[in-house]
Amino acid sequence: MSEQNSAKWYILHTYSGYESLVKKSIEQMVENGNLQSVILDTKIPTETLIEEKNGKKKAYEAKVMPGYVFVKLVYSNQLWFMLTNTRGVTGFVGPNGKAWPLEEDEVKRLRLEERVVDFDMVIGDNVTVISGPFEGLVGVIKAIDVARQKAQVTLNMFGRETSVDMDFIQIEKINNPTIVSQE
Repeated sequence: MSEQNSAKWYILHTYSGYESLVKKSIEQMVENGNLQSVILDTKIPTETLIEEKNGKKKAYEAKVMPGYVFVKLVYSNQLWFMLTNTRGVTGFVGPNGKAWPLEEDEVKRLRLEERVVDFDMVIGDNVTVISGPFEGLVGVIKAIDVARQKAQVTLNMFGRETSVDMDFIQIEKINNPTIVSQE
């Protein structure tokens, strides 16, 4: 069995506000200790929210689960020790602080590994946002990043064009855009 297949997602509990510090510490630990084969990924799930302040609306990234960092790794007692002794980490989420891997359906629900294989859109395509805070808005693709599974979409919000990075799964191509002529 390859290490890639035996790697599972685990959840680390952190002090509030320490999520980014913990993620950077783990990434540094992976780089310094040459642990790329056993610690494959580290994520802090976020979502885009809209906030209104002084009459102006602004989009920002917010943590979906504050106080938690998700790590994909090939579990060992040595890794458990290294990760639980990282500054800001209080322990793994599981019974009695033992690492408990996430099930496949939980990984999909949390969108930790969701991949789109048949992305058939190109720059300039008209799209509709099908999920998230911008659901129902129509926009145009300005850039595509296949590696990150994201597209930069220009949306017309509040009378202004705004560029937003969207996951491939959040947008859908408009097959027959209606062209309205102003004659």
